[in-house]
Amino acid sequence: MDFRLNPQQAAFQQDVASFIESGLPAGWDQGHDSLEERMAVERDIMKRLASRHWLALPWPKEYGGLGATPMEQLVFNEQMAYHGVPGVMNMGVAWVGPVVMLYGTDEQKAQYLSRIADGSDIWCTLYSEPGAGSDLAAMQTRAVRDGDDYVINGQKIWTSFGHYADWGWLAARTDPDVPKHKGLSTFAVKMDTPGVTIRPLINMAGTHEFNEIFFEDVRIPASQLVGEENRGWYHVAIGLDFERSSIGATSSARRTVDDLVAELKLRQGRVKPELRHRLAEHHIAVQVLRTMAYNIASMQGSGLVPTREAQMAKLFGAELQQKIGVTALQLFGMEGQASPAASRALRYQYTLLRAVANTIEGGTSEVQRSVIATRGLGLPRE
Repeated sequence: MDFRLNPQQAAFQQDVASFIESGLPAGWDQGHDSLEERMAVERDIMKRLASRHWLALPWPKEYGGLGATPMEQLVFNEQMAYHGVPGVMNMGVAWVGPVVMLYGTDEQKAQYLSRIADGSDIWCTLYSEPGAGSDLAAMQTRAVRDGDDYVINGQKIWTSFGHYADWGWLAARTDPDVPKHKGLSTFAVKMDTPGVTIRPLINMAGTHEFNEIFFEDVRIPASQLVGEENRGWYHVAIGLDFERSSIGATSSARRTVDDLVAELKLRQGRVKPELRHRLAEHHIAVQVLRTMAYNIASMQGSGLVPTREAQMAKLFGAELQQKIGVTALQLFGMEGQASPAASRALRYQYTLLRAVANTIEGGTSEVQRSVIATRGLGLPRE
């Protein structure tokens, strides 16, 4: 492929850069004292993006997007992630909307899609369970049909921003007597529905992103079943195939490396040579990861499904984030360990601690390697 942007893509890249420079709310990149303040800023940014039809950029125009190509979506995500603009990673846009477009009723499309595209509703994903993480099809949360309703009982875990979401995208077991992949269904669930309990999970970096969600006799209308009953596994798989270039992780890693290089220059030679060499290796690795992301977008634009390539990029990027975090704290030395509130090292301590989750969420590194080996290289499972 040609890794250079064509004139249209380059012009769009400049539009996005100009928006980041002058179109965001004042103080958007400053620290916020509470989640409520942070999410208020994110919702403001979402509304501003939606006014340009950028929030649901790859969606068809009739649903509030611009029908952007995978490469245009990559250009947008790359700019946003490099500058750390919040409110861009939207689960409703990424996989809820595409599944509703494919399998939802006309009423569901009218109810859900416009409010996702205009930034009114935030969605969380209700997939993982205590006993069903990497083996997602082992989930046991039940949804039992009762007249015109479904009654849901069970538990979900590691639900990102479930405590702030308006809606949840739920996968639950509707038939326990068939092979595990064949008895799942997908639902839209209002997060304030009676019987839904949300409990915080504080991660090792000390932040509240994740939650465990309990369902106790939660009753929802049968009209909130999306797609055919017991076909939910295929809906989940198709949804996760949308926009998997990993360019967001790539750009975040590139920004961290660029900032560390600037920090190294400030120290004017007071850094061990091996750390300078390692930063050079990270810079090269980031460029490799960026090339992988561009290749994935190119394949998607050609109608190909980059299953192996997406898994490779996810694995490579997640482990690279951890390596960069280790290098960052070693660059700061003892300051990197103590990290007083005024220290620049505090950011990198968080980077390292948060990066541990990158090799778990969305599929562990071990699972990624297994998928690459079996589905990508055709190796036997045993």
